[in-house]
Amino acid sequence: MTTSCKVSICVPTYNRPELIVQCLDSCLAQTHANVEILIGDDSTDDRTQRLIEARYAHDARIRYVRNEPSLGQARNVASLFARASGDKITLIHDDDYLVHDGIASLLALWQQHPQLEVAFADQYEVDAQGHVDTVKSATLNADFYRTAQAQGLQKQPGRTGLVQMFPNNGWMANADLVKHISYRDDVGTCCDYVFGTELCLAASQVYYLHRYVSYYRKTDVSISHSTRGSTVAATLTAFEFVTALRLDASLEPARRLALRRLAPIVVSLYAKNHAPLAALRVAMEHPYAYAYGFDARFYYHLSLILRAVIALKGRGLPPSAPRFP
Repeated sequence: MTTSCKVSICVPTYNRPELIVQCLDSCLAQTHANVEILIGDDSTDDRTQRLIEARYAHDARIRYVRNEPSLGQARNVASLFARASGDKITLIHDDDYLVHDGIASLLALWQQHPQLEVAFADQYEVDAQGHVDTVKSATLNADFYRTAQAQGLQKQPGRTGLVQMFPNNGWMANADLVKHISYRDDVGTCCDYVFGTELCLAASQVYYLHRYVSYYRKTDVSISHSTRGSTVAATLTAFEFVTALRLDASLEPARRLALRRLAPIVVSLYAKNHAPLAALRVAMEHPYAYAYGFDARFYYHLSLILRAVIALKGRGLPPSAPRFP
């Protein structure tokens, strides 16, 4: 089954020709050879297009499309999923790359569990130059509940998405399920998290493999970095998404765990964007996120809220509603 199974590796790219070569070369070097590499280029210039034409023109596994006009992150990824002709789909971003046997390692899980729908594994953390930091890599995976004890079929598939155990790329899933869920264009920069959560909630079997299969590059230039202090921050959208989800009672502890991570960041966002009452409301509705007041972060955020109130009063404005720039 593994050799005959075709895997569609989807690679969205945007203005990063200096990084995409390592990504594409890692896809082409996979020990599982039955792959297609779909590239959706949202770049504002033709540097990536010229690079693909010069370096990969004679490789039939590469299927490149330049989006004119640009589609945006979510629609670009959704278009890649729609174009995929494989039995399985994997997503890898243009600045990240795969371990040489990453596809084979994930695909092998379907031999053990024929009803499997989604699989994911660990990510190495690398810097902008591609240097692996083993300590940070271990911490990254542990922070998102990817540990040796967690390996195996997940008792609650939906939990893996809610608590961000499911990674933003380097995963594998049945193509029909991926196409059915796809990426949403109405959740802004939170589309990765929303997709992962909805995918895992829809799956009946999800497997976590405690093994490195991909490299996650940390750079100073990223969508999440550039928007994290604004009203379009992914965390704010994620908070609203998780809060509004209709879940089975068995998944309420997972929702609570997700909100424990998200709520304090949202409080800070509201306070720093002149919405102190909204900040206070979130803090009071989720006291467990601050260990019920036994957390120094809680008092720091209260000070931010107080400063925001004073600033609004100084400008003659009521603190009753969010006032974002």
